[in-house]
Amino acid sequence: MKIKDIKALLQAKTYGNEKMLDYEVEYAFSSDLMSDLLTVKTQNVLLLTGLSNIQSIRTAEMSDVVNIIYVRGKKITEEMKELAEENGILLMECDYSMFKASGILYNNGIKPIY
Repeated sequence: MKIKDIKALLQAKTYGNEKMLDYEVEYAFSSDLMSDLLTVKTQNVLLLTGLSNIQSIRTAEMSDVVNIIYVRGKKITEEMKELAEENGILLMECDYSMFKASGILYNNGIKPIY
């Protein structure tokens, strides 16, 4: 599924690398524990998290995740936007809970990692 379709499904706002809107993802991983993300070895993954800080972006960079969706209405800071832009990561803000956002994506064909 294309990121732009995910954006529409989750009624999300995007920040950063707009070229990523045409990027295809097959899998999603939902977690607030960044150490769990480091164990994921799958390509084409997007991250759903409520951990709205710079560490989530640094962890995504190390895990080759190019799209992060911040759930529960968490806000993205200017510092986060700058780091994401430097690393080619597209950030999204979504008002849905992690459970609801994950369910919407799952019901529309995004596969879970586990």
